[in-house]
Amino acid sequence: MKFPLLCAMMFLQFFVWGSWYVTAGTFVPAMGWPQTTTGWVYSAGPIAALISPLFLGLIADRYFASQRVLAVMHGLGAVVMLVLIPGAIEAKDATYFEWYVLAYMLCYMPTLGLSNTVAFSHIENAEKQFPLARVFGTLGWIAAVTLVSKGMGADQKPVMFLVAGYSSLAMAVLSWMLPHTPPPAAGKQVSLGEMLGLGALGLLRDRAFAVFLLCSFLTCIPLAGYYGFGNQFAGTVWSEPGFYLTFGQWAEVLFMVVMPACFARLGVKWMLAVGMLAWVIRYGLFALAAGSAPPTAWMVLGGILLHGICYDFFFVTGQIFVDQKARPEIRGQAQSMLVLVTQGLGMLLGAQAMTEIVTGNTAGGVADWGTIWLLPCLGAAGILVVFLLLFRAPARQPVGRAH
Repeated sequence: MKFPLLCAMMFLQFFVWGSWYVTAGTFVPAMGWPQTTTGWVYSAGPIAALISPLFLGLIADRYFASQRVLAVMHGLGAVVMLVLIPGAIEAKDATYFEWYVLAYMLCYMPTLGLSNTVAFSHIENAEKQFPLARVFGTLGWIAAVTLVSKGMGADQKPVMFLVAGYSSLAMAVLSWMLPHTPPPAAGKQVSLGEMLGLGALGLLRDRAFAVFLLCSFLTCIPLAGYYGFGNQFAGTVWSEPGFYLTFGQWAEVLFMVVMPACFARLGVKWMLAVGMLAWVIRYGLFALAAGSAPPTAWMVLGGILLHGICYDFFFVTGQIFVDQKARPEIRGQAQSMLVLVTQGLGMLLGAQAMTEIVTGNTAGGVADWGTIWLLPCLGAAGILVVFLLLFRAPARQPVGRAH
């Protein structure tokens, strides 16, 4: 009975996020709010990603059962989505809206780590069962975006936040039904540096790891544009852009299945390089598509379908590489440092930089999408060149942990 509950947990965990995160990019301009609001909405997640390790390390992982903290955090998130955000929307107050989205993400981001803790604590074979459970998360994301965008036609309507609120409430209820998961760090002395992954700084003496971390950070700057403004751009092609963006998640599932075979054939360096190249091609397709009026649909769809390579080959390979390079006693810290540098600092800087690019290339309410996508395309291409020149692949190892 435990495993079906864990699958349901993963489904709802990502259903909650997907129900508003993609379509918020088209909702904000539909409200008549400036693109700076879009930038801050998509900066909220990275800011929360910087803070959540402290919350998890200082409180959640040491004093309370993980499933109970999961319930409380989703319950608080439901209040923000069902009460505070609708109030800001009704008042047409962009500033309060930005703050409430940040408040919500501060509730939500710790639940990503908590749900993983619950899952890993109750599955018998992590290598076989966790990927299957995690696929339900991707399916939850797809279901949520499809419901909001295709089913409700709500890419620009505030009902998306109600869907997020009620599904968050459902997740809070489900969390009380999950198997008991004691705090994993109860009684342990954990330093601030360990929570931030600073114990893994010694890995930077390894040239391959240092180049990888630097290029991962830099790559997250241009790629942040897809999350913040991809739905807006897709809206110039289709009336239900969020639905079409879910094709990228279907591609993610496909490439996750074939990834072990690709890894065995290509190795770390070329897996990462192909992942970076996919971002270059994606933005190149978007820039070329924007050159026609309306934008060429197959090019936009092609860029969306590259998401499987963009995400799996770059992010998942990066996690595997870090796991292989780190000693067992600092693996957790090494992964924390990777999240801090990429999902935190890189995505935060990227969200703000892409907002400046979009606002600087918008006149009379019309965005010059060709130029907007060309700039991150060139940036990603430059980072790829640096990576290929400086990264020296380590000795081949099988997918999994180094021993």
